[in-house]
Amino acid sequence: MVKWMLKLAVIGLLVGGLACPAMALFDNKFEKEVEKEAGAVKLVREVQRGGYDLVTTEELKGWIDSGKDMVLVDTMPYEASYKKGHVPGALQFLFPIPDMNQWDTKETGGKTQDDFIEMLGPDKDKTIVIYCGFVKCTRSHNGAAWAIKLGYKNVYRYSGGVFAWKGAKYPLEKVE
Repeated sequence: MVKWMLKLAVIGLLVGGLACPAMALFDNKFEKEVEKEAGAVKLVREVQRGGYDLVTTEELKGWIDSGKDMVLVDTMPYEASYKKGHVPGALQFLFPIPDMNQWDTKETGGKTQDDFIEMLGPDKDKTIVIYCGFVKCTRSHNGAAWAIKLGYKNVYRYSGGVFAWKGAKYPLEKVE
């Protein structure tokens, strides 16, 4: 009888111990949803303010594979990041693109609006895709919003950036 009571006590402790972490995971699920919601709303509002569109990892991969005529711009902050790996065919705009108030060459290492326009090209109807590292990075938002402000009409932000590209296990292009 004592053995059975001991076994039940051990089982009760195990189940109780497992239930607490399970409840913590369950509660954490709801907290994580609040974080996801905040991120999603922030992204939507940036897109609305910027006037550009979004492209997913799968869509961008399809565009690249089909040879779609576009300008793809990497806005990662370091030259080493670009050299280590970027979405195939991407050009690099190394310095941060300023927020929408005005272009400040002090913030861009001397790069001007004209430098940005030269990179995007003269065809204002051409597809432009701008990305950074990940969804929360605002460099891609600033780049896409500036492209719209400068008169480009088919501008997309690839919000998942390099992290999503890697997550999809797509190959990166490197510079040696």
